[in-house]
Amino acid sequence: MSNGIPNAVAQFRSPESAAKPESSPASADCGRDAFFDNAKYLLIVLVAVAHAWELVESSRATKALYVLVYTFHMPAFIVISGYLSRTFTARPRQLRRLVGGIAVPYVVFETAYSLFKRYADDAHDHPISLLDPWLLTWFLAALFIWRLTTPLWQQLRHPLAVALTIAVLASVTPGIGGDLNLQRVLQFLPFFVLGLCLKPEHFRLLDRRAIRLAAIPLFTGALAFAYWAATRMRTEWFFRRSSAQEIGEPWWTGVVMTFALFACSLLLTAAFLAWVPRRRTWFTALGAGTICGYLLHGFLTKGAKYSGLVDANTWLHDPAGKVVLTVVAAVAVTLLCTPPVRRVLRPVTEPDLAWAFRRDPAERTAKG
Repeated sequence: MSNGIPNAVAQFRSPESAAKPESSPASADCGRDAFFDNAKYLLIVLVAVAHAWELVESSRATKALYVLVYTFHMPAFIVISGYLSRTFTARPRQLRRLVGGIAVPYVVFETAYSLFKRYADDAHDHPISLLDPWLLTWFLAALFIWRLTTPLWQQLRHPLAVALTIAVLASVTPGIGGDLNLQRVLQFLPFFVLGLCLKPEHFRLLDRRAIRLAAIPLFTGALAFAYWAATRMRTEWFFRRSSAQEIGEPWWTGVVMTFALFACSLLLTAAFLAWVPRRRTWFTALGAGTICGYLLHGFLTKGAKYSGLVDANTWLHDPAGKVVLTVVAAVAVTLLCTPPVRRVLRPVTEPDLAWAFRRDPAERTAKG
């Protein structure tokens, strides 16, 4: 679950490098920011691990870890996506990359996952609907909408307040429907808008030693609270896919939980980012391939479930088995983020759609 692309990979380039023309994906990588690539890799590992935990029986300790991870892993992904979207002004080149990097992967993987569900899970009546994202593809639909509306948010005087108001209203409005998973689009919206509002100096603040040290007791306290809440709180709140009434709670809890979860997610996101390395590391290059790890790891987790692999090996439900499953998930998603996998998926995640679009007059003038 659930990071975090006008081109599915280039979406996460720094705003400064995004404004520069690209000659190839390899050259584009040279302008990437190691800090954000490091963060995206670590977050995609958490996404895959959390999905693996869903396959086994949840002890209180496992559920506490699950709640802790779900509090910040997607919000952090979305904040980074928003920050790296600041230069989006809907120019023709950017719109082409938006279609190629988000819309095309969405169509391909929404279809692929639906077919996988049909035949791997013997659910032959499972529909293929591009309006109803299934499993992981909701994030692509949301990212397409958020990025397309970026110029509007940048014109508002108080964009974060407006986004939070929209999220609150969504949380108390049942029946919004599953089209493009709008509940998630609206309830996660404040994190994207927050990213749009951030500046480089805000991330530099997190590099202070005092902030890093404060992050340790913050995470410790959050884990202790998650352990207490594991048997008292519905995990459905963290998915943001339902209103309070649909979860079975009074409407006013939607208002309270929207603000409470936003605050908790923001604190844990800051604490997490404070410990992300800012230098190039062995996994920095993997940050460019997180879209591949994100879109592919669902086949592994769902495949393990549909095949009965986890249920057949009951030892995986024991503490030692959960550790093994965690390591396997982390290694698997790491391999899925590697350059060879990225090259294989390039026709889908970074397609060349020059044939489908008119040539931008500004580009012709510049070259002339």
